Amino acid sequence: MKLICDFHIHSKYSRATSRDMDLEHLDLWAKIKGIDVIGSGDFTHPAWLQDLKTKLEPQESGLFKLKKGLNEDLLKSSVLPPKIKETYFILTTEISCIYSKAGRVRKIHLLIFAPDLKTVEKINVQLSWIGNLKSDGRPILGLDAKELAKIVLTSNPNCLVVPCHIWTPWFSVFGSMSGFDSIQECFEEYSKYIFAGETGLSSDPEMNWRLSTLDKINLISNSDAHSPAKIGREANIFDCELSYEDIINSIRKKNPKKFLATIEFFPEEGKYHFDGHRLCGIRWSPSETIKNKGICPKCKKPVTVGVMSRVEKLADRRLPKKPADSPDSLHLIPLEEIIAAVYGVSVGTKKTQEDYQNLVKNLGTEFEILQDSPISEIEKFSSKEVADGVSRVRQGKVKLLPGFDGKYGKILIFEKVPEEKKQMKLL
Repeated sequence: MKLICDFHIHSKYSRATSRDMDLEHLDLWAKIKGIDVIGSGDFTHPAWLQDLKTKLEPQESGLFKLKKGLNEDLLKSSVLPPKIKETYFILTTEISCIYSKAGRVRKIHLLIFAPDLKTVEKINVQLSWIGNLKSDGRPILGLDAKELAKIVLTSNPNCLVVPCHIWTPWFSVFGSMSGFDSIQECFEEYSKYIFAGETGLSSDPEMNWRLSTLDKINLISNSDAHSPAKIGREANIFDCELSYEDIINSIRKKNPKKFLATIEFFPEEGKYHFDGHRLCGIRWSPSETIKNKGICPKCKKPVTVGVMSRVEKLADRRLPKKPADSPDSLHLIPLEEIIAAVYGVSVGTKKTQEDYQNLVKNLGTEFEILQDSPISEIEKFSSKEVADGVSRVRQGKVKLLPGFDGKYGKILIFEKVPEEKKQMKLL
């Protein structure tokens, strides 16, 4: 069974998240996007865990569904695809480990998968002795990443521990500011239980395939969404049973017949792809950083070293080499962003929303539109420019100004925004 899964999201109890990050809106947007399995996020937070217990129904498969009737009014008042599917939830959370090791402060984010609520409660009890789980949906714990893995896997060996956005400078296993040079260095004897790493928005599998040390693990991709409309901006495609066990085993065992592909941002669009200083307006490629010895010419301080430079430093291959047992890599741009870029307006504008909803209502889910809908049909229910934009994204014919130092990259689907669209932006 083909499944699209987004495992890493946050609830309304995490910092800087939308108040709509509740189970009802997650269920709604999964139906709009075409996501079959969505992570619960934040199961360590007591209030969110209570929501998971009261609003979700456990299935025999180890997954969960929203109880009937909880979001009927929301679905009736929303624009939905012609055919909608059930949304399933899988128990996940992100934890921030900040600690000292080998003479440096380390800041590592980990994504935890759990097979049932009993296991979640066991994990939460132990973590509550270490830090305040009520403070944030993504708790900060003074705990070695290796020790967290030990706690989780001792609670239930069917759990999965995955380093998050593994190249992000400030909070990741390979981060330039506070990470390590290898998974082994971070997790030591527990490295054998690390079966996957999350690429993050600023890297893609092709970049990771330059490190032979990562050949033995799977690379997964998730949205890390803080608002419902952002879910699915990165995701995973499986052909497996709709069950916790088969999804987890498809990741663990590196079976490309079951774990088919990841859906990726173009990594240039991520916030930390290149090096630089946002406030100084300095954006550098790795070679430019080397040329300038890593020092910002404006403030005379070291620039934030991004993902591309970090990959260059640790890579042992000049070019990517895809392992035979790894999933494929599919690059997409979210539909709202394509529409907004075509019209030269922002994602939240009325024109963008009207086009987006009209396409979904008539053609199907966002993923169906981005991957499968005939270009002529997209033009019929939107415009020639939007249809051309989707076509160009499918072919990879887009230009991007790389993101740096916390600033997202910019999409350039066309060289110039048409003059009439510039005028529309001013209306």
